[in-house]
Amino acid sequence: MSDDENNTSYVRKKTESVLHYGSLEEREKQRMANAGAQSNAAIKAGIAAGNINISGGETMEIEEESASQAERLAEFEKRKRARQIQVSTDDAEVKANLRQLAEPICLFGEGPADRRERLRKLLAEIGEDTVKRKIQEDAVIEKKREEENVTWYHEGPDSLKQARLWLAQYSLPRASRRLQNAREDKTVPTALRNARRQDLQKKLRSLSNECSQIGDNRPISFCQFSPNSKMLVTASWSGLCKLWTVPGCQPIRTLRGHSCNVGAIVFHPQATLGMDDAACCMASCAQDGSVKLWSLDSDEPIADIEGHEPYRVSRLAYHPSGRFLGTCCFDNSWRLWDLEAQEEVLHQEGHSKPVYDIAFQTDGALAATGGLDSFGRVWDLRTGRCIMFMDGHLKSILGIDFSPNGFLLATGSEDNTCKIWDLRQRQLLYTIPAHTNLVSKVKFQPGNGDYLLTASYDNTAKVWAYPLWSPLKTLAGHEGKVMGVDISPDLHYIASASYDRTFKLWAPDL
Repeated sequence: MSDDENNTSYVRKKTESVLHYGSLEEREKQRMANAGAQSNAAIKAGIAAGNINISGGETMEIEEESASQAERLAEFEKRKRARQIQVSTDDAEVKANLRQLAEPICLFGEGPADRRERLRKLLAEIGEDTVKRKIQEDAVIEKKREEENVTWYHEGPDSLKQARLWLAQYSLPRASRRLQNAREDKTVPTALRNARRQDLQKKLRSLSNECSQIGDNRPISFCQFSPNSKMLVTASWSGLCKLWTVPGCQPIRTLRGHSCNVGAIVFHPQATLGMDDAACCMASCAQDGSVKLWSLDSDEPIADIEGHEPYRVSRLAYHPSGRFLGTCCFDNSWRLWDLEAQEEVLHQEGHSKPVYDIAFQTDGALAATGGLDSFGRVWDLRTGRCIMFMDGHLKSILGIDFSPNGFLLATGSEDNTCKIWDLRQRQLLYTIPAHTNLVSKVKFQPGNGDYLLTASYDNTAKVWAYPLWSPLKTLAGHEGKVMGVDISPDLHYIASASYDRTFKLWAPDL
């Protein structure tokens, strides 16, 4: 370092202090404007020199987080929810919850712990309350279904009240006599009772075809003996009903009035016994909903019962008193008509599908109905209550009948079986695997009920012994479906009507 540099001295310049009065706003604005102008001038100089490039409006979006990061965060959140969900350690309950979610309850190689973890993951995805909501929804649906199945009652007309009082006065003495007869039968020695039963079964095993007759040019759907057992009436799909002699099977009269398939024709309980032949001795029903009343001395109907159209009337039956007529309608109801008052006294609902058959107890106090909903119901005509619900058949009930003892009831169904019900216990007593096709008709022996007759679409009718319900005889001979059967009140003959357009009389050879 030279001596000149060492001798250099620095002198601090003394600046003057300036004191401002008032606001500096104007001065600050001017300074900012000068700075902006200098900045703009510098940018323009940079652009002119080529050091700064400005695009023509293109932009680039900057993602806050990538898609993979979002997926990872979602997965972490799902695992967090899964850890917080409480899952039962009971494997049966875990399976029940999986079933509620419509998921397979078990996968190949899956153990209880794996199944529990799978349920936890499912609940984490769809929400923990899903199973609870599903159970609550099912409970609400089940409660609604039960409410819909409840039998309800409403106030009826005064004519119904009078009819119920009359039915009570009619049925109570008959029930008392029936119970008295049952007590007297109990006093009969067991050996004598068994001997009578064996003799009857011997006769039934010897049943053979007594007479066969072509009844019409269309299938014969129904047949019934007259109360004096000297006539047989048949109904046909041609719309004609015919009266025949018994046992000669000679035509007496053709009843013309229906224009379509006739479902059934029945005798008044007092017809041919003491009733005038010009009175309403028979009633018939057809597919078009028409119900007609007939006398024994005319081939034209003497009266029509209206109110079913356009619904089909499949079956009808006289009350044991003969005053009332029950009809089964395909509007899911059955009706009770007072023939003396000439009016409908009861329009009873209760089945969820068409009512197909009806039968009255011998006392006249009860009515039983069978429907295409596979259920049967027993109704107390004196109170209007359904006193027994018969649930057991898998398919439609097509035939129903009361035993003369008053407490047994038989039903025939499309499921090929015949079931025996006990009114005293209100439960199923026995199931007879009766036929290989649907059972179209069931009929108890009049008077005693010592045997049961069933008809089927397997072209046969069968006889079953009471009380063990063992098969006694198979009545084979028809070439088509057996659509109806009946037993004569004097117990001498059995009649069967068939799809092959014939009816047959069966009698024991003894």
